[in-house]
Amino acid sequence: MSQPETERNHRLWAVFIRGMAMGAADIVPGVSGGTVAFITGIYFRLLQAVSGLPEAVINHLLKARWRAFWEAADGNFLLCLLAGILASIVTLASAISFGLNEYPILIWSFFFGLIIASVWHVSRQVQQPVYGLLVPFLAGVVVAWWVTTLTGTPLQPSMPLFLGAGALAICAMILPGISGSFILVILGMYAPVLDAIKALDLAIVGVFATGCLIGLLSVARVITWAFRRFHDPVLALLIGFMVGALNKVWPWKETLTWRTNSSGDEVPLNEASVSPFNYAELTGQDPQVLMAFLCAVIGFSVVLVLEWTGKRS
Repeated sequence: MSQPETERNHRLWAVFIRGMAMGAADIVPGVSGGTVAFITGIYFRLLQAVSGLPEAVINHLLKARWRAFWEAADGNFLLCLLAGILASIVTLASAISFGLNEYPILIWSFFFGLIIASVWHVSRQVQQPVYGLLVPFLAGVVVAWWVTTLTGTPLQPSMPLFLGAGALAICAMILPGISGSFILVILGMYAPVLDAIKALDLAIVGVFATGCLIGLLSVARVITWAFRRFHDPVLALLIGFMVGALNKVWPWKETLTWRTNSSGDEVPLNEASVSPFNYAELTGQDPQVLMAFLCAVIGFSVVLVLEWTGKRS
């Protein structure tokens, strides 16, 4: 195998691994796959590839110019990234669900550390820090915090709902700091979507994926245009989103209302953040402060490793 081909295969594997990291993040309510794409250095390439897809279809695919279409659409990149995302979702959905049920404080602490590190990473991308950026930053904090306090309302799943949920969730997933999974929680569609994935219900998964494609094609161009025209204000807004989203991933929660999942088990629906000491009083359970801190440090370290990997690539 030639050296250029070896390097090309290495890059494709690196994209696949980034896709797996994005897929793992997208499964968890409160964590954004867009954040992972940003800190691993592929965010803008992803936006460019998705934004150029409709034009590539019109100019090349409809005229049967297969090779030109593949190159214009950055096909190798998108295919490897999508394969990584799907592989992660299919293989990790059950494991992450188990972890959130059995070790919620430790898992949420890990993601809390991950988001803190993501805020630090994204803030370093601001080109000209000025006080005026506090306005979009605070707006992002308020909006994201408000979203995390919304009450989830279970809906009766249907194909149109799966389609709409996919379109709305992907718009959130592509934005660093906004969790598409949490949008699904608010809509009451998180459990039905996760159950369909675990059961490999291809009909439901296909409809949901179609909704994701529609939403992705529509929002990518808007985000690309916004970054080109208002780079620093958009970053400040996204940083605010991430800071506001920390309320969702705070490890210690008091459950306000419950819901019955597809397995007939009672699981939390709406929760409120409390201090570790109040958590112990309210629940009578060990707040696991030391282990939670260690998990947060591990989450922070993961971002550092992803950032280092992104720079090397």
